[in-house]
Order: sequence, then structure tokens, then C-alpha cells
Amino acid sequence: MCGIVGFVDWRRDLTLQKNILVDMTQTLIPRGPDAEGYWLSPRAAFGHRRLVVVDPQGGRQPMLRQRGEHTYTLIYNGELYNTTEIRQELLSRGYHFEGHSDTEALLLSYLEWGPSCVERLNGIFAFGIWDSREQQLFVARDRLGVKPLFYSEQSGSLVFSSELKALLKHPDISPTIGRVGLAEVFLVGPARSPGVGIYEGVSELKPGHVLFYSANGLHIRRYWALPNDVHTDDLKTTTAKIRSLFLDTVERQLVSDVPIGTLLSGGLDSSAITAIAADALAKEGKGPLPTFSVDYAENDRYFKSNDFQPSADGPWIERMSKAFGTQHTKCTFEIPELAEALKAATLARDLPGMADVDSSLLLFSREIKKQVTVGLSGECADEVFGGYPWFHRQDALDAQTFPWTLHVENRLQILSPELNELLHPHDYLQERYEEALAEIPLLPSTSSTIHQDSRTLTGNLQKEARIREITYLTLTRFMPTLLDRKDRMTMAAGLEVRVPYCDHRLVEYAWKIPWDMKAIEGREKGLLRRALIGILPDDVLWRRKSPYPKTHHPSYLLTVRTWLGEILADKTSPLLPFLNVPAIRDLMKLSDTMPSGRPWFGQLMDIPQLFAYLTQVNYWLLENKVKIL
Repeated sequence: MCGIVGFVDWRRDLTLQKNILVDMTQTLIPRGPDAEGYWLSPRAAFGHRRLVVVDPQGGRQPMLRQRGEHTYTLIYNGELYNTTEIRQELLSRGYHFEGHSDTEALLLSYLEWGPSCVERLNGIFAFGIWDSREQQLFVARDRLGVKPLFYSEQSGSLVFSSELKALLKHPDISPTIGRVGLAEVFLVGPARSPGVGIYEGVSELKPGHVLFYSANGLHIRRYWALPNDVHTDDLKTTTAKIRSLFLDTVERQLVSDVPIGTLLSGGLDSSAITAIAADALAKEGKGPLPTFSVDYAENDRYFKSNDFQPSADGPWIERMSKAFGTQHTKCTFEIPELAEALKAATLARDLPGMADVDSSLLLFSREIKKQVTVGLSGECADEVFGGYPWFHRQDALDAQTFPWTLHVENRLQILSPELNELLHPHDYLQERYEEALAEIPLLPSTSSTIHQDSRTLTGNLQKEARIREITYLTLTRFMPTLLDRKDRMTMAAGLEVRVPYCDHRLVEYAWKIPWDMKAIEGREKGLLRRALIGILPDDVLWRRKSPYPKTHHPSYLLTVRTWLGEILADKTSPLLPFLNVPAIRDLMKLSDTMPSGRPWFGQLMDIPQLFAYLTQVNYWLLENKVKIL
């Protein structure tokens, strides 16, 4: 993986602006610690930081190719998993390759097929191509948004980059936020509405979209969407198809010229990847597979089972490592370093994030990087196969809001009256919710096309439509939060992490499967479990879902509460105008006795994470010198 920066300007000669390009690109050194490259022309300028994974010599960037008098220049962040097929197709059409990198395959794909090349790619990517013939910038992002891409259009110019921190180094872009940015941070965060870049004048290129920028202006087009055809396969065929797709996906994602391992939690998702990867490496004589797990000091002492975290992971990790002969490393972190890393995690994400869920992954990634450069992770199986509690709990299904924010009152009560008046929280959240529902493809039916809105239906059809809504919301609004976290925390450590469950072929196929088939056996991810029979030991296969581990140590609550108390005591703290200070102080007093299991976001973010999130907001406002409109 890498970090990319570029700008196009019709007003000035960009060959004179290398200092700006260098300043922007240098902010992405953690994403690409191995090499850098720059390319400038009068109208376009590109910068690149590289993490070497495939073809150290042949994959250098920016990459240029000539066709006649015209030059095509590429900067690329990502990984293609069908490079072999693309390469063979291009060779058959007379193209010559100088190396074996996916970067070269991508650039030559553009030369052959133009912008439609994205439809042929299987992978995770964000890239920009300057087409000197068309005098046009072409930018694309992968179907599910695994790799990030932000941009800002000014009068006569466009700037884009992998991360917000690089954009803020451009003199035309300032860290200013208005009502929408405040609403996203205080109401939607740590999630983000698709396309919103938080800062004024900054946008995110949405997943599955391409961008064209020329002297005629900006044009954005969607090239991919979830399918809307009816699932006709029977259970046996469906199970076999899921198994085949998943095996192919994991095996494709093991391609690397540098050491590779897996992140192993002992749960179904990461265990399945580990089992397939260990077997594949053993067949190639490359074992044992390095595996890695994360835990926290004294978690075994303080762990308490609840609906969201039914069992501890430790024994299951050991079970998997022994069963598949992996070379396992357990990374255990102390509470003070977990809390201190909240600052580094905020800088890595460029925004306040998922509190210790972020900071622990950052620390974890640093440890993994000491042994491998590439990892495979089990993210997104819950979104694709319906594993989260909100797919199965009636209160979540009945709630007409995002199901991961059922207890939104836990955060609204601590916002200042002025902020609540400005944001109109319930209206803003409802608008975003309705906006998402309006995107959902019509519910297919064997007899006729039925409107997808579950509120207009009855009985089993209503349940199917509602699950479809929840699935779409989860794939497009919740999953990007985890993908953002995974990308920023791992890349901040120079670690490339791949997510096999985000293979678009698997997502497309699973999206169409009826709920009663997807939840067969009366279990979360029942269909996936059935597809993995024989790949995993039975006890691991049928273990009840447990999410990414968080700390349960009471000292973490004490630490973040103390930090928040210091912020409240400092009259210069930029966070203060946005808080109902008496309400937050009351909450801090009661926090020791408040029951867990009522997260205000997702499954893991409870009262300690609320305090930690607020400290991250304050740190972000300070470090970025954020200005409020």
C-alpha cells in the first residue's frame, strides 16, 4: 500500500510548485516508508510514498507510459488480486511489461480500456491518472471503499490525496468546519456520512465512484452498485458458491514479495482466513504462518460476559494456533500506553475515532510490523453475512434509525444547548437515515418489483425488506467506519492489511441471499459457518460471535475520565463550548456504577469510550487548529 497526493490547476504553472507537493507528500511517510516519487507538469503534479509489497524495482511511482506523443502518469494506492488475469489479457493484445507489479498492470489497463478499466479490477485501490492526450485527471476508488481518497475543488483547481492531513498542507485548503462538520463529529462520529470530508470545501470520493477533472470542470460517476437480481440458487448451491468464492479470495490475497501473516482473534472470521492461509502456505512449503492477537493487561481478571461480548478470546486463539501450526505472537498492552495512544490514533485517523478500539489497533499494528509487512484480517464478515446483534434483536429491527446508535441519548445529553440548537440532532440524523434508505435498490420479487421500504409491507415480506435495509445501512454506513480504522491505524505503522470478506464478488453474491438462508441454523452468520464445515474445527466453527477485544480494566475508565476532567478544568480547551459541562460532570461521577452493555456506538463504545472520544475531539481541535464557521 501507499500514499498518494495530486493536484491539477488551470491557473498557474505547477512545475513551480514542487515545494507544496513535497510538503503534502511527506505527511504520508508512514503509509509509504520505503520510497518516494514526484512528477510535475504545467497542469498536473503527483506525489507518491511507497510501501514495497510486490516488485520492488518494477513498481516505482509515479509510473509513466508513452503512447505516441502522449504521456499517461499513474499514482496508485492499493493491491490488485487479479493481476495475473489482467496481465495475460494485455499480453494477448500486444502489450509489453517491464516488471510484474500490479501498478504496471493497472496503468496498461487504462491505456487499453480507458476509464472502464475499473470494472475489470478485483482489488482495493485509490488511484489517479493524468491523461495528457485528454488533458484530464481520472481518479477512481474501489467498490467498497477499502482505500481512502479525499479531494477539494477550488476555482480552477482540484487537489486530492489519501488522507486529510495531506490536503491540509495545501495553501488553498484550511481546517475550517461548519454545521455539517460539527454534526458529523458530534452526532454521527466516529462514523462519517458517505462523501463528507468534514472540513469545508473537502469531500470524499465515495466507494464505487470515479472522478474526471478537466478544463470543463468536475464530473463524478458511479461505476458499481449492489446488484438487484433475484437469488435463485438452492441452499446446497449457495453454500458451495460461498465456500468456493471465499477460498479463492483468501488464496488470491496471499500474493506478496514480503513476509505475510494473519490477525487471529479466535473468532469465526479470522480463524477461517488463518486456516486457509496456513494450508496454502504449507502446500507451498512456506510455513509456518505467522499469526498475531491483541489483548490487554489483566483482561482475564476483569472481563464480564454480556450480549455484545459473550466470551473471552484467549483460549480460542491458542486452540487455532495449535490446530494449524501457526507461529503465534500475542501482543499485550498496558492501560497507560493504550490511553496515551489515543493521541497518535487521532493523528493517524485525522479525526476523533473509535477510542481505544483505534489506539489498540495502532499499537497492535506496530508490533505486527516488526515481523511482517502484510496481514490478512477478518473485518466485514459481520456486515456481509449478518453477524451483528442488530440483525437479530427486535428492538434494533424496529428502530427507525441507524441500529448502531440506538442509545444516542447517551451523547446528546452531554452536548451544549447551543450546539443542540445549531445541529437539530434528531432532524440531522433522521435526514441521513432517510437519505440512506432512499439509495437501497428495489426489493426483487419473483412476481413483481416491490418498493423496498419495509414500512409499507407486512409479514415475512416486511421482515425480509427490513433485513435488507439493515444490511444496506451496515454495508454503506457502518462498515466504512471499520475500514477507515483499519486503513489508518495499520498504514500509520507501515503495515498493509487486506480484508478478504470485502471481495466484491463475495459481497455481491451474499447481498442477494434471502435472510432465512443467510441465518440458517438459527445462528448469526449461519450460512458462512455451514460453508466453512471441514475447514475449521467444529467448536471454533460454532463459537458464538465475539467482537474485536477491548479493555475491561477499570483503570482505563479512570485514566480517560481524569484526562477529560483536566480538559474541563482548562478554560482554553476548544471542546468546552460544545459540551453541557454540568451534565458531563454528573456522568463522570456516576460512571463507576453505571452498567455496561448500552453502547452509544456500535458494540464496543460504552461510557469509557465516550469519555475517550471527547478527549480525542479536543486533541483533534487543538492539533489541527480547527476553525469554526
